[in-house]
Amino acid sequence: MKTRIITSLVGIPILFLALYFYQTFFFNILIAAICVIAFYEIISAFKVKNAFWLYLAIVPMELILLLSDRHTFRRFVPLILFLFIVYIAVCVIFEFKELTFAQVSEVILFCGIVMFGFYSIISFKILFPFGEYHYDALYLILLGFGFAWGGDSAAYFTGRALGKHKLAPKVSPNKTIEGAVGGIVGSMALGCLFTWLYSLLLPLVEGPSAGAAIDARCYLMVCGVGAVASVLGIMGDLFTSAIKRQCGIKDYGSIFPGHGGILDRFDSVLLVMPFVSLVSRVLPFITR
Repeated sequence: MKTRIITSLVGIPILFLALYFYQTFFFNILIAAICVIAFYEIISAFKVKNAFWLYLAIVPMELILLLSDRHTFRRFVPLILFLFIVYIAVCVIFEFKELTFAQVSEVILFCGIVMFGFYSIISFKILFPFGEYHYDALYLILLGFGFAWGGDSAAYFTGRALGKHKLAPKVSPNKTIEGAVGGIVGSMALGCLFTWLYSLLLPLVEGPSAGAAIDARCYLMVCGVGAVASVLGIMGDLFTSAIKRQCGIKDYGSIFPGHGGILDRFDSVLLVMPFVSLVSRVLPFITR
């Protein structure tokens, strides 16, 4: 537990340092690099032989998605998908003894889910360009991480203190219903805290005459979205835990002492970030 807390305390400043560059292309590169490490963890978990051929298919697709602008990617989507399918077919045909279709399908599906989760982080920059929305994208990214990791931490400590009833004993024996409830409350509380802090910063970063406003309706939306996001975060955690059990491993990696690998740390983010990204398209968290 001590190692877990220390890692979290070290990780928070690193997260804020990374978000400092969120307007730049460096942020996209950083997200893409984290995603590639996650791919490595997935392929290692499934014990894929001749994994080079899978990397050659998955990594270029991921780089095109995360490092190109939206219009360029959309323009070339049919061509990219066609070449990707042809390449996978060639791999299965000529490497059929080492790369079975079932194994390739499992890895590609999991990598696709991970890719979608990380792309959702970058999507805020596209949906809320700085010139028009100022720091709203950064606020929403922090809100997503707060829902995912804040809820996870609240669930962890609530479960340790009050947990009695198992949530999913066959998948994750340590998770409890009490912890899950604590996680939901924690996500809502942290979301409101982030929103309140952003409301204080708005006049400073945009000027006292800024047209943006955060009212009571915004806090109600944050609570509702936070509750659903927390449930999705728990689902993401249990989903990746189930895959770990099927693969016969304890953690996906060891890059984060006390937490495991990239996927162990970002498991809840995989479902939370896409949800927040989708909701932010239809719900005006901030009135402008």
